[in-house]
Order: sequence, then C-alpha cells, then structure tokens
Amino acid sequence: MDDETQAFYGSRGVDLQSLQLNLIRAFTCLYYYVLPSPPSFLSSPGAAPDVPPPPPPPQQPQAAVDRISTLPDSFLRRVVSLLPIEDGARTAALSRRWRGVWRAAPLVLADSDLLPAAAATAGRPCRTMLEVSPAESMAVADAVTRILAAHQGPIRYAHIVSCYIKQLIPGLLARWLHLLAINGVRELFLVNRPWPLNMILPVGFFGIATLTRLYLGAFAFPDTAALPPTVQFPHLEELGLLCVYIQNRDMEFVLARTPVLKTLCIQMNILMTRLRIVSRSLRCLHIIGGTELDVLMEDAPMLERVIMWSTLVRNGSQRKVIKIGCAPALTVLGYLEPALHVLEIGNTLIKDGTRASRSTMVPSVNILALRVYFGVHNNATMLSSFLRCFPNVKRLHLESDHKTVEPTCKLSVNFWQEGGAIECVQSHMEVMIFYGFQGAPNELSFLQYILESARMLKNLVVVFSKGSFTSKAKANKKLKPLFAGKWANQDCSLVHVESAVKEGDDRFWLNSESGSDFSIKDPFLFQS
Repeated sequence: MDDETQAFYGSRGVDLQSLQLNLIRAFTCLYYYVLPSPPSFLSSPGAAPDVPPPPPPPQQPQAAVDRISTLPDSFLRRVVSLLPIEDGARTAALSRRWRGVWRAAPLVLADSDLLPAAAATAGRPCRTMLEVSPAESMAVADAVTRILAAHQGPIRYAHIVSCYIKQLIPGLLARWLHLLAINGVRELFLVNRPWPLNMILPVGFFGIATLTRLYLGAFAFPDTAALPPTVQFPHLEELGLLCVYIQNRDMEFVLARTPVLKTLCIQMNILMTRLRIVSRSLRCLHIIGGTELDVLMEDAPMLERVIMWSTLVRNGSQRKVIKIGCAPALTVLGYLEPALHVLEIGNTLIKDGTRASRSTMVPSVNILALRVYFGVHNNATMLSSFLRCFPNVKRLHLESDHKTVEPTCKLSVNFWQEGGAIECVQSHMEVMIFYGFQGAPNELSFLQYILESARMLKNLVVVFSKGSFTSKAKANKKLKPLFAGKWANQDCSLVHVESAVKEGDDRFWLNSESGSDFSIKDPFLFQS
C-alpha cells in the first residue's frame, strides 16, 4: 500500500492491515467474477429494436458488386456496433460511404479491447489485467479520450476498468464524464486502478441522467452535502459500489435520488457503517464482504432479496444489526450469522429464548441462509432463535463454519429437541443444503434432529469441502449414524457431494451474479 493511501485512510480510523488484505482479495474477485463482460450492442439493454430486412440491392455487373455498402445506414451501424472498438473505428477508412457510420453508430466501448492482446481475452478482463503497466494504462487512456471525442452517436455501454485514473492529466476524468453525459451513456462501468486509493469522483458525474446501470470501483465518493436537491438518476435501475469509500449520509443521498433503482450491489464497503434502506423501488440488495455494516430495512416495500456474503477479514468489533422493519415482500435472506449479526424484527431484538409471535416473525421469507459455529454454545442456541423468526422457510442453506478459536461444546439431539418446536422445520422445510460438513458430532446431532423432525423434508444435501475426506467410503461412514433414527418423512432423500472448493475458499464468488438475476429462483444454490 502506498504512503498516500495509508495517510488518507489511517487518519480516518481505518485498519490499514485489514484494508490491504481485503483489497487484494476484493480486486482479484472484482476482475474475475463481479464485473460483467462487455456485451455486444444487440444484446445490451436499451439496444435499438430490430429493423426489418432491407430490400434486395439492384442488380449490378458481376465485376462491380458491393452488396454490403448498399445496405441502409441503420444496418451498417448495427454491424459496426458488433465489432471490437478498434475494428469499428477502422471501418471509416473503407470508403466515403463508411466514413460517418462508426461515428453515428451506438457505441459499445470496452477499454479491454484497447489493451495488447496478451492483456485481454474476448473482451473479458483476464488475470494479467491485474498487472496492467502504467505505460499501457496511459495508452488506453489516450485512446479512450480520442474515441469519446470523435464519436457523435449514442453510447450504449462504456466499460473503463484499465486506467490508473489518479495519474491522468487533471480534469481528464471530468471530461470523459461530460462526453459520456452528452452522448447519453446508458451503462457505465468505471473502475480506478487502486493505488493510491483516494481518487475522488468528480461531481460532474451526477449530471449523467441517462444511466440505467452503473458500477463504480475504487473511488472516494464526493461529499453530497453541497449538491442541489434537484440532482437525480431518474432511470438508474442497477448500482454497484465496489471498494468505494462512501459515508452513510452519501449512501442515503444516492438512494433518495434513484427513484427506480431495483438492484444495489456493495462489495467491500469502506468506512460506511450503516446502510439504511428507504426505497420504494429496490428489489435486490447484494452485499459482498460487508462485515462491518448495519443493514436497516426501514421502508422497502418492494425488497425481495437481501444477500450477504461476508467472509473477508474481520476486525473483531461488535456484532452488526440486521433489522427487518418494513419489507413485506422479502422472500430471500442470508447469510445471517449469529456470531456476527444481531437480528432485529420490527422493534424487537431477537435473543436466546425470544418467544415466537407475530411481531418477531417474517412470514414472507421462504429461502433462508445461515452460517453457524456449531461448536460454540451461544451460536447453536441462536440458530434455533433465528429459525423461529422465519416460519415459512421451504429451502434452508446452512453452512457449518469452523474458523473459531473459542472452546467447543458437545450438543446431543436432545439439545435441539428440548429447545421447543420450530415451525419451519416441522411443517414447511422441503430442502436443506448443509455446507462445510466435516462429520463433527455437533453437525451430526443437528442433522439427526432435522431428519427426525422435518415432516415435509424431501431432500437433504450434505456438501463436504474438497479434500476433507480421502474417499467416498469415509464420507459415507461419517453419515452412517443418520440412518439409525426414525425419519419424520420416510421418503426423504439424503445425498452427499464434494464441493468444488476447499475449506476456507471463497465459493460464493462462483455465483456472485446470481443475486440480481430473478430468473434464478435460489441465488444461494451452489453447484458443486
């Protein structure tokens, strides 16, 4: 980490060692999994509608046929939009007929197409993207400037992720944003090469009113206190903040100025401690690595999914509040962690022994994900308390976490039975997927309790980490005690599979885009 970044964040109370570790991990995953590939113009949202096929060109002598150039301008612009950016621009040299086609074509700009062939593959950042040299970055920045200045047509998509923006000439980023704004950019992915990590986004960014999709990476968000109340992103439906320094009040400003926002993705928030959801349009909240964040669903009538992957380095601070206030459409929630989260429903904090009542239950949730230290008594008891808050869960994802140094305890089946009835387990749960199985006694006793109590359970899938058992026979032997008891549903199927990743690896990055894809019913489902 450079001196400038250390001074900037150290003075603001940020743990620099955690920041360094988190950033290495986050940026690796940012380029490999989170940032989507630049689409072709035809597949991008907002693309022009299909144009009916042109009439056949007039017959010409055999030696002088140029059928492509006889196509209408609308078709030529579509063809050019499908080409990589450099090839599209070169079409202007074909003839006078083609000279203005590229400039007027809807632009799909991906700066990875401007890198040397060794640093980009098929429009998707590859591993060497993490090592783009300053000289390559400057060359890409010069090309982006020329392209934005020369292009006169609409900009459907701009994917600028390869530049050390802090090293650009002063005002160049503001100029880019101005050109993107006047050309009506619809989708913008703007990522700063990270060091130094204090590049403040120009306030001119707030003038891009045409955006429907926006992802920002490795920027410091500007202070919104001085901005006029008329600032809005009236068409923005999807927003991603990836390793962005943003404070609580600025996040609330953004939510208040995005009236049609449907998806919010936050990867490794920096400094923000509270995410207060007041939005009449938000449907999906996706948090990746946001372990130091209170999430307060205060007024979110359309919110259907709250997905939290929180496995980055933790600094040992107090547990964070997950409050479900007004979220009547919430159907997918997780990963909740008793070791990390305090659950609040309405105005009631859920504690060990909290009685189930209308004021402490969220009946809309039917897919729930939990991460639990089964060897820690308090975690185990809170697992039961959490489950009682969601009486209609049909699909439960449960991960057994082994990263703890606390003394372990031994829990029998009686421990779970004596805690009292859990409605979702007894009457509604149809599928349970248990991750991180190692065959520990506490894991087996919980699984035995589930099999003996869950009358509607159709499928129990036990997933063990890659390499945790030397053979399938040894895995079968660990599961053998589960077949000794009487199952509540004799038709239940129990299968075990080996995960594609080892214990401690970040399996969630493999399906990090599934949260906002509503065609995927279960965004937590992990294909082994």
